Amino acid sequence: MSYADKVFIQMCRDIIDNGTSTEGEKVRPVWEDGTPAYTVKKFGVINRYDLSKEFPALTLRRTGIKSCTDELLWIWQKKSNNIHDLNSHIWDSWADTEGSIGKAYGYQMGVKHAYKEGMMDQVDRVIYDLKNNPYSRRIMTNLYVHQDLHEMNLYPCAYSMTFNVTKEKGSEKLTLNGILNQRSQDVLTANNWNVCQYAVLLHMLAQVCDMKVGEFVHVIADAHIYDRHIPMIEELIAREPLPAPVFWLNPEIRDFYAFTPDDVRLEEYQTHPQIKNIPVAV
Repeated sequence: MSYADKVFIQMCRDIIDNGTSTEGEKVRPVWEDGTPAYTVKKFGVINRYDLSKEFPALTLRRTGIKSCTDELLWIWQKKSNNIHDLNSHIWDSWADTEGSIGKAYGYQMGVKHAYKEGMMDQVDRVIYDLKNNPYSRRIMTNLYVHQDLHEMNLYPCAYSMTFNVTKEKGSEKLTLNGILNQRSQDVLTANNWNVCQYAVLLHMLAQVCDMKVGEFVHVIADAHIYDRHIPMIEELIAREPLPAPVFWLNPEIRDFYAFTPDDVRLEEYQTHPQIKNIPVAV
């Protein structure tokens, strides 16, 4: 039984049974027909995954590992804010006529800052510190830059990663752990997508920094299920979990900027059918 399935089922059941509803309140998102998109939500959901034991992909339905890796690399490697650099259409609703999503996500990762060691952007700073100052408690990224919010077509949802390195007794290699902070999450459409993305990121960074992968902690301030998604969630969590897949990352890649989506795959990945025609609130 996939541990990620167990976490997902428990989280969704708790949100539906014990969450609070926004029905009747003033909400920003709307459905395609213009009606308000209400949610049932829980505040402060925290899920932990031990990546050394298994990769946290759902088997209740398939998560497209290459597509979610492509989006991760679009932000963290290409440091792009233009949908023309992305091989999917998931950001189309937030892009302007030029394809830009404004000063969001990849744009913020690529801005260089002055450090005593020189000018670096956030990704290069993380890699530098993991290699040179692994026990630093300051290894983190931040996309929620207030002075630029008015120039972002969507405020960052997954806005901060904090990295922490530990060492097990008797082990020669260091272990890389990470915390993803997310202000808001549409559980049906995005939960496992984000979990898999940042699990892949930790695997990639651990490999290029000669570390083992450890724990991934996912903190969601507002974990919500949209009203029109509840029947789909109920169908999903009624399914029987299958064994977790085996994660493969190309062992030849030692430079973070050399990774492509083809360097990642899930082997022995058994899943239930996909949930189709999911309405998306914008």
